[in-house]
Amino acid sequence: MAFSLSSSSYPLPLILLLSLLLLSLSHQQDPTSLDSGEQESVYLALESVNSDIPWRTLFPDDLCVSAPHGVVCGYFRSSTNDTVLVPHIIEMNFGYVSDSCQNSPCSPESEFPFSLFSLPHIRKLFFYRCFTHRPVSFPLLNETTRFGLELEELVFMENPSLSGSLSGSIGNFTSLRRLILTRTNVSGGIADEITKLSSLEQLTISGNPYLGGGEGNGVPLNVGLLGKLRVLDLSNNGLKGTVPKSLGQLKSLIKLDLSINRFSGEIPASLKGLQSLQFLDLSYNRFGNFGVPLFLGSMTSLRELYLSGNPLGGTIPEIWENLGGLLGIGLSGVELVGHIPASMGVFLRDLSYIWLDNNKLDGEVPEEFGLLQNVYEMNFQNNQLSGGIPFSAQFVAKLGMKLKLEGNPSLCVDKSIKKSLQNKGSLGNLKACNGTQVHTIAQFNGLSAGESIDPTLSPDACRLDAFGRLGKSGPFLGDESANRENECK
Repeated sequence: MAFSLSSSSYPLPLILLLSLLLLSLSHQQDPTSLDSGEQESVYLALESVNSDIPWRTLFPDDLCVSAPHGVVCGYFRSSTNDTVLVPHIIEMNFGYVSDSCQNSPCSPESEFPFSLFSLPHIRKLFFYRCFTHRPVSFPLLNETTRFGLELEELVFMENPSLSGSLSGSIGNFTSLRRLILTRTNVSGGIADEITKLSSLEQLTISGNPYLGGGEGNGVPLNVGLLGKLRVLDLSNNGLKGTVPKSLGQLKSLIKLDLSINRFSGEIPASLKGLQSLQFLDLSYNRFGNFGVPLFLGSMTSLRELYLSGNPLGGTIPEIWENLGGLLGIGLSGVELVGHIPASMGVFLRDLSYIWLDNNKLDGEVPEEFGLLQNVYEMNFQNNQLSGGIPFSAQFVAKLGMKLKLEGNPSLCVDKSIKKSLQNKGSLGNLKACNGTQVHTIAQFNGLSAGESIDPTLSPDACRLDAFGRLGKSGPFLGDESANRENECK
């Protein structure tokens, strides 16, 4: 039976009341759809980073049903009915990374999307190469602002026109687990308020050339309060001063990178408390003439160690017996003297590369290095080494140009190996040994020529791995550090 409202059947007041009720019901939002206010905030944010794309036309429906790449929803129990799940925006990712990570693209004229501040449940903000031309200031947040109380990840990667200060910008983010700020123009040092973010697991602030400007801009003295921190990367910021002893309190740390700054003084012995540390890079600073720290010998979880470019001085200590897990060592240009310990070749059997170049090392190259089956780069150039090279033709062929021994005038190569090289490769310019200089040649049964160890893309190229790298997997960071060594020389 059809239902109709007519004045002949019902009194006029009742008709008006029922009409208003039907009108109200027709405008009431479906509780299982995205709130219209959040939808509008997302549109405004997308238009801020790229106004050339007609976002509203391309995505006119509920953005939790059909949304651009990088917009992610989560579902929460309704505050009025716990059987109903209500959608909210929890992630906004901006900036095309790759075909497997097609976030909403940014334009050269991108502006900071302040409408994001009205998203109550946002947990991740990601900006990749968004602020590259038009100057954009890092947003300042009032202490009374509720934005960011649930924010867990804040990532700005390669945004060179982003400027301003971290101070007063991040203190509200008490749930933050990951903070990444790379290649920006942010200045004013690393704000002390960062040490109040007790949930932080990764703090990567790297490649910001103006961050260390001014007096006293270094690592916050209370950085040891960040007890959950696993990755601390403050490289290439021009930071200065001494490294605080409180760093040794970060017992969960697996990566510490303070390279390419202006830190001075002594490398603090408190770092020996970092017993979970796998990656340590203190290269290219101004650490003084205190020698290679002996406490490194007790850091048995280390996989990579870089101290290059610091005037440490002294000899290479005998600290390698318990460091058999080391994959890479960088001790280039640290003013080392004396012999290369044979114990390095004995105990470091997993070693993949070693850089001892540009020092004042003398004596013979230990034959034990020729037994390292996994090594693919060995750089001893520009020292005062002498005698014959104790490596087999197979070992020399495997390393090829990665075996670097030039700049040692008293070093020579076996005639048969030199002949096989035909003046090609890294040893072609070394003199041939005479009969009294021929060294016992170690036999080598290693990887076949051409094999190498390289980081590979992870299945999810949009995600950051445990070391804070985008689209990488595994703990081996050799290529990353090798590039840094080449840039700094």
